[in-house]
Amino acid sequence: MNITSLKMFCLVVDEGSISQAARLSFVSQPAVTRQIRQIENFYGALLFDRTEGKLTVTETGRMLYPFAKAIINDFNRSKEVIQQAIGEGNASLRVGASPTIGEYFLPSLLGRFKKQTPEIKVTLTIKNTPSILEDLENDVIDLALVEGMVESKHFIVKKFAEDELVLVCPTDHAWRDRKEIQIEELANERMIWRESISGTRLIVEDTLREFGVLDTIENYMEISSTQAIKSAVEAGLGISILPRLTVARELEQGYLQEIKLQGIVMRRDLWLVKKQQRFTRTSISSFVEFIAE
Repeated sequence: MNITSLKMFCLVVDEGSISQAARLSFVSQPAVTRQIRQIENFYGALLFDRTEGKLTVTETGRMLYPFAKAIINDFNRSKEVIQQAIGEGNASLRVGASPTIGEYFLPSLLGRFKKQTPEIKVTLTIKNTPSILEDLENDVIDLALVEGMVESKHFIVKKFAEDELVLVCPTDHAWRDRKEIQIEELANERMIWRESISGTRLIVEDTLREFGVLDTIENYMEISSTQAIKSAVEAGLGISILPRLTVARELEQGYLQEIKLQGIVMRRDLWLVKKQQRFTRTSISSFVEFIAE
């Protein structure tokens, strides 16, 4: 058994298909099958169930998978560290981010980071918080920047910034001449929400529930895109509560109007998340230090 066989085992698990793993690896299906059998012979256990023409991972296969991923990740990191030490190879950094951070916060931040460390190749993946944390757990990315709460003993979680959630409405709304409103006045409005799994929405709902008004507000529309929500509000379809990061430009240019909720401030923390590891690559350390500064 070797590292290539472990990589192939993980690829078959990820893809759920020997043929797909073979296609992605540019090898034949029998070659993939031989590598899988080598691992099964080594461990003396069946890793896949091939009955009824369908490939499924066995319980022992599921047990092996996280260990195999960790071995592969350690191998890749060791290779990169040694290559950097002897002056060969290019450093890389794989960042994952939730939509708000990835679309509105990171572009300028990564731009400044690249100017400071042009030798590091940076890739950015944008998904919702649960998906990004799953990628981090599976070593698809090196670190994550998310706005949702992170509950895992396997991760190191540090706050790196915070953002305010603000109520926005069209510039021709009845509130246009008011600086603030009572929270109870939201009951008369059509609220445009992010999707139910959105971290932003959960914070807003918790606040409105705390003040006893959540059930009085019309759930007029759900949109998974923040940009689309801003366009809907600007078009007069309703109001919304969004991160200031996402509406700063529209407020400055006068396309949307901010209205304060009297006595209420909604804030959320932004988190940097990484796995606990025996050693950390220079590229990751450099980016963490950059954010801290």
